Amino acid sequence: MATKDELLALLEMKRGVYVSGEEIASSLAVSRAAVWKAVEALRREGYPIEAVRHKGYCLSEESDLISKAGILKYLSEDSKTKSLVSLDVEQEVTSTNDILKEKAAAGAPDGTVIVASAQTAGKGRAGRSFYSPDDSGVYLSILLRPEGFTAERAARFTTMAAIAACHAIDELTESADMDVHGAQIKWVNDVYLAGKKVVGILTEAGLDLESGALDYAVLGIGFNVYEPEGGFPEEIRERAGAILTERTGGAKNRLIAAFIRQFICYYREEIERKDDGQLPAYVHAYQERCFVVGREIDVIAGGQSRPARALSVDDDCRLLVEYGDGTRETLASGEVSIRV
Repeated sequence: MATKDELLALLEMKRGVYVSGEEIASSLAVSRAAVWKAVEALRREGYPIEAVRHKGYCLSEESDLISKAGILKYLSEDSKTKSLVSLDVEQEVTSTNDILKEKAAAGAPDGTVIVASAQTAGKGRAGRSFYSPDDSGVYLSILLRPEGFTAERAARFTTMAAIAACHAIDELTESADMDVHGAQIKWVNDVYLAGKKVVGILTEAGLDLESGALDYAVLGIGFNVYEPEGGFPEEIRERAGAILTERTGGAKNRLIAAFIRQFICYYREEIERKDDGQLPAYVHAYQERCFVVGREIDVIAGGQSRPARALSVDDDCRLLVEYGDGTRETLASGEVSIRV
């Protein structure tokens, strides 16, 4: 690990507290000159490190830049040691999903995670782009390689991610002492807060062509942490929202860690689940959080929409709908919109 990365990890652990150059040099086993160079390198990357004579260096408590050290600080030892193989943090990438699919093809193991502050080619569902500006959101992908999973079973990863995102958002808004709590899900994989979409999820899979079994899945998720400077683009302004209204130190790292921690918990539960009729906890949570039930909706398929009423979410997280002529259909995938 580079000196600047070790320094950042140390300052993250002591965020808001001054650490002397002598103590840092001794802890990292480097010279005072190397400490100074590492501080300057981190400052060039945007980290607000304060320096006071006779006191030392301090990472500002107001900093909300993403860092590996900052994420690991908030992850439990259990999720770090048992499930998270590697964590790569980048300032800007094309698409975290695309990069992780390349890593999967090269043999990257289960639990590999990539996080970015911005994407230049973020991906949404149905070939759409996903708005991924710098500084206002966080974007991450997790590589999953469970043994013996079918593509149908792997579809549950999206369900797990939606619920994990809800829990992470609730945890963050509570720590920020906000009045708005209770993230909800618009079937199938959009997460809303206070009536606005704040999370998008895209799961992509690779199959073993000989067996038809899952080779790997890449679970991608993007969070709108803050409203971008100048607001959201016109085409999404009416429906897009942000999780926080004010900049909060360490919020992004806490959010990422909370999501990874909760998702891994559900993922492990699904892997270890026995065929005993017991439903995993995330299914009940999904059913409770899905706000389309009981609403008039449009079912969108093949470029056309059909009015219907959402009746319920079953134990496979499929949506039961009833059309105007009385016919019913259980939707395993697709897209719906709420009718005004």
